[in-house]
Amino acid sequence: MRERFSSTDTDSFSRIRAKGAPRRGRRSERFDDNEPEVVFRFDDHGAYAVASDEYADFDGEYESHDGEYENYDDSYDSYDDNPDGGPAGGDRWSTWDQSTPTEKGPEPRPAWVVTELAAVDTELGLVKTGKEADVFLLERGVPGTDRRTLMAAKRYRDSQHRMFHRDSGYLEGRRHKESRIARAMAKRTAFGKEAIAAQWAGAEFTALCRLWSAGVAVPYPVQITGTEILMEFVGDESGIAAPRLAQLRAEEVDVEDLWEQLGRSLSLLAGDGYAHGDLSAYNILVHEGRLVIIDVPQIVDVVANPRGRSFLERDVRNVGAWFVSRGLPEHRVGELVGVLEFDARLG
Repeated sequence: MRERFSSTDTDSFSRIRAKGAPRRGRRSERFDDNEPEVVFRFDDHGAYAVASDEYADFDGEYESHDGEYENYDDSYDSYDDNPDGGPAGGDRWSTWDQSTPTEKGPEPRPAWVVTELAAVDTELGLVKTGKEADVFLLERGVPGTDRRTLMAAKRYRDSQHRMFHRDSGYLEGRRHKESRIARAMAKRTAFGKEAIAAQWAGAEFTALCRLWSAGVAVPYPVQITGTEILMEFVGDESGIAAPRLAQLRAEEVDVEDLWEQLGRSLSLLAGDGYAHGDLSAYNILVHEGRLVIIDVPQIVDVVANPRGRSFLERDVRNVGAWFVSRGLPEHRVGELVGVLEFDARLG
């Protein structure tokens, strides 16, 4: 049975495969026993990649695993003895127990977060594609009960299909703690690109946790597993995603209220020493009057980054252009820039 949902980002999308269809290949079947392994670790600074001990001395040059890390959604399958390759009624068992405590969202968790180990994940379709990652709609529920929730599954792409075109400016002020990993990232080797993917996923998850705890209007981060982030789905229960701010007309929203909501979130962000780094009307969602900021892997430390002030100002002016075109007095944009610079203690 195919379930279809409409979306503001695409005309429609459907489940990836029909219920009961054969499962995609296990990750272990895609690797030769002699290939080096990319291991993802997680610490207080986010996720990062390392080579397995057997291949530790690669000096950033190893490239032979190009193209082997195919769709990351295949990497998270849970296995059982079901001949169809997965749990009945879904695509995989819940991955909740595969994440460590530091890889799960901040407490107290919202009541909608499903943590039961008997839960099953079902992929419902594609929500959004991007240059670095794709976002899928995922349902996690406990079979035989009404305990279910929809989540957004953001999956960073493999080294052959992603374009981290903005790395250099955003990574100023960030340094990998292992010099050999840093060299691989700088040279954009295949391993380096895997490390970059892990760093971006980890940076986004860490940022979401921090911002959520600070009260910034961002989706609640449920968990991270490798380079897949599960987070709050901003939309309705039928799977219709909330529209981006850029898609809305002035008569559809309260422009003044949204500007106030944006100002509060950016002030909290600046007060913590950060700027979004790539803010525009295209990465802000509006759901039932609630403004939600998304896509934060490039979050910028405005103190450590030598261009922090310019990132902060650019964020405000980029998104401010949408508000000005819909009636907001232009001087309000400059005023908000000044407030945020003060909040960030930039003088």
